Amino acid sequence: MASSDPSRGPSGPGRFARLSDAIGGRLLAAVAHSWPFLAFFVAFFLAWEYGVRLFGVPGYILPTPSDIVTRGWADIPRLIQYTFVTAGETLVGYMLALAIGLPMGLAIAFSPMLRRTVYPFFVSLEMVPKIAFAPLFIAWLGFGLLPKVIIVVLVCFFPVALNSIHAFGSLSDELERFCRSTGAGALRTFWKVRLPAALPQCFVGFKYAALNATVGATIAEFMGSDQGLGFYIQIATGNMRPDLAFAGIFFLTLLGLALFGAVSLAEKLLIPWHITLRRH
Repeated sequence: MASSDPSRGPSGPGRFARLSDAIGGRLLAAVAHSWPFLAFFVAFFLAWEYGVRLFGVPGYILPTPSDIVTRGWADIPRLIQYTFVTAGETLVGYMLALAIGLPMGLAIAFSPMLRRTVYPFFVSLEMVPKIAFAPLFIAWLGFGLLPKVIIVVLVCFFPVALNSIHAFGSLSDELERFCRSTGAGALRTFWKVRLPAALPQCFVGFKYAALNATVGATIAEFMGSDQGLGFYIQIATGNMRPDLAFAGIFFLTLLGLALFGAVSLAEKLLIPWHITLRRH
């Protein structure tokens, strides 16, 4: 007769059942927390669907959501292909903006000379609409990947750099003197105090840049491209096919949400202690 050994832990089926219950509980909690959001969007699309039918709006002006889904599904291979094209431009430009903007913001925060020279230049350049540069880059560099990536970098660079400058330069003098009084050097103070204190503000810039990254890629594709979701939306609109244009906009929205969600996940993993995350 076999006897159970408590030291061997729970059995496989029991562990699987508890894991399934835990996952199910989390899903139910997520649905319970987000039901107002889901209800709003269901009501919005129902009002759109039956409002168009009720008022007899022509499909070439405003198609119904069901028409958008039907026509978009028929063209799904091209939509997926162009989504990957725009995603590549967006991700490369966004990562370059982080790689350039974060060190630049750190350098300006610690250099009075750069704060008096480079920082005002960045602020002035941020006021210029980035769409004004797109035709120039297309004319100089052609219709390939490079001009699109540069536009995405420009759109994403300034939020990252400006928020990094503010984040790394916001440590109070009292806290810095306290760190020195404990014998901590400049490098140890940076890693243990200044960097953790700066990360929440840095992620504000990262998330704002993530929201704008797909905008930069789409603007560049509008100016000159033969592929990508911006090109797809432009061609569909020119052919009086708003149903396909809305399908392209939907995929563009999913792409932006995926990037923003990835940045938000990184924020939760890197600074789970921050008060804005603990409240949620």
